[in-house]
Amino acid sequence: MGNSLKAVAAFMPSSKCKKYLLEDLEEMPVDKMVDLSGSQLRQLPLHICSFRELVKLYLSDNNLHHLPPELEQLQNLQILALDFNNFKALPLVVCTLKQLCILYLGNNKLCSLPFELRLLQNLKTLWVESNCLQCLPEVVCELRLLKTLHAGSNALRTLPDRLRQLQELRSIWLSGNLLSDFPTVLLDMPFLEVIDVDRNSIRFFPSLAHLPGLKLVIYDHNPCRNAPKVAKGVRRVGRWSEESPEPRKRSGAVIEIMLHEKPSPLPAAKPEPE
Repeated sequence: MGNSLKAVAAFMPSSKCKKYLLEDLEEMPVDKMVDLSGSQLRQLPLHICSFRELVKLYLSDNNLHHLPPELEQLQNLQILALDFNNFKALPLVVCTLKQLCILYLGNNKLCSLPFELRLLQNLKTLWVESNCLQCLPEVVCELRLLKTLHAGSNALRTLPDRLRQLQELRSIWLSGNLLSDFPTVLLDMPFLEVIDVDRNSIRFFPSLAHLPGLKLVIYDHNPCRNAPKVAKGVRRVGRWSEESPEPRKRSGAVIEIMLHEKPSPLPAAKPEPE
């Protein structure tokens, strides 16, 4: 019932409806956070942009497709959540928020990212999963402090070679894309700790044993004939992982060792962004 009322209020311009929708949010919150997730918003209330000390703004699960230029006033913003909306392009005003550390853009309709994203040089976590990206935008390679990249459930077939210059990157999540080969650029990123290529079309995995920082590799649900070799202590999640040996080559033929053990389950939840 509450969501239905919010849906009606979102269409009504009256001050009473806006007051209900924002739950009497008229002054800067003490915790410097505003959460309007799931409020059926079609536009961001302008007075939010007057909260110049705001640090966290959550606008997830609304009906937003643009943002007002006044958003630029929030120069202290560090976390911005725009996931589960209707953005076909990232509003350029977002790229003026230079203190952003975490940006959630998942579950929209983005086919690209603007060149201006490179201005967000403090960005450490970027979520662009479940969009319409056919290639990872080169501008992502300009985010020199990026530590976590979630780009699953797109239509990625390759990764740009320039990705190797992101020497702070520790986790890359690529589940549910169209990768037919393991991205070779990842082999030149010894600082990576987590690689997730679950649910792709990779048939062969090169050795990852030379990556000293690697802690976890998720490669399940690929039509592969081998498991990626990893250094001691690295956890693998996928076929022929720790619980069941991979196929042995004998006289040029691959003979699978069939065990009646259940495959390793996927982690219940992926790590929270840093």
